[in-house]
Amino acid sequence: MKVAVVGSTGMVGQVMLKVLEERNFPVTELIPVASERSVGKKVKYKQKEFTIVSMKDAIAAKPDIAIFSAGGDTSLEFAPLFAEAGTTVIDNSSAWRMDPTKKLVVPEINAHVLTKEDKIIANPNCSTIQLVMVLGPLNKKYDLKRVVVSTYQSVTGTGKAAVDQLNAEISGDDSVAKVYPYQIFKNALPHCDVFSDDDYTKEEIKLMKEPKKILGDDTFNLTATAVRVPVQGGHSESVNIEFENEFDLDEVRRILSETPGVVVMDNVKNNEYPMPLYSEGKDDVFVGRIRRDLSQPKTLNLWIVADNLRKGAATNAVQIAEYLAANNLV
Repeated sequence: MKVAVVGSTGMVGQVMLKVLEERNFPVTELIPVASERSVGKKVKYKQKEFTIVSMKDAIAAKPDIAIFSAGGDTSLEFAPLFAEAGTTVIDNSSAWRMDPTKKLVVPEINAHVLTKEDKIIANPNCSTIQLVMVLGPLNKKYDLKRVVVSTYQSVTGTGKAAVDQLNAEISGDDSVAKVYPYQIFKNALPHCDVFSDDDYTKEEIKLMKEPKKILGDDTFNLTATAVRVPVQGGHSESVNIEFENEFDLDEVRRILSETPGVVVMDNVKNNEYPMPLYSEGKDDVFVGRIRRDLSQPKTLNLWIVADNLRKGAATNAVQIAEYLAANNLV
């Protein structure tokens, strides 16, 4: 299969190449794409070097699949051009996620909605992906009523410049440009993305809207607070879930442990619980601290952790490609 990776020099693009290789996706021809300033440079894939090409040349090559991680404006401009050429685009930006004509997909939850006619498929926000991996199976069993999520998000979600800022602050180097309005080392910023008119950040709005679309259910309420923390390994979420129906804790653990892609780590007697340090480099979503909310009935507290560059971005996109290939949809 002819595969283009758009944004192949970026942090997520590099992980996409790594995941394609690790999962042995049937790439017969790799087409790495990046900005004009990177055209002609090389990227590595399976011990071979590939030359980065321009967007125009990539579209002309008519790849079967193009996996995008190059920002919303780039996706809005070029994804339709790939689609017109017959390519199926899997886009990691926020450009198409809430477009009613586009599917928003986490394969374990709703891949069944995909058809051959879907030429632009949206990859959800990283924090949304790990959240719906847990909400999906629990909603089927107990019926969601209200969800409150507070995130503890890795600097890798902002990009390489944010990682550089954190590492520079750790080492006491003042020469590195700051991408956050304040230092991130020894700090926590309740500020992920930009603020909207209602004083929520774009990240929080994504978390409040995207799960409903993925689950195909707008009957429950969801609110979010997104916080950036000085961590590199992955995103963490504290989640409070109120159900319409009563639940059993052992059954909750069983349902989640039987969900593909979810690993239950929940043995507090042995200090076993999910941490970003443990999730880094892994494709699973880890859930623990599973306990009843003692303040009101039919309500559950839990803690979710995942590597935001892998399952939160690259791996989810590659899994969509795998589903398309396995079901002859490309």
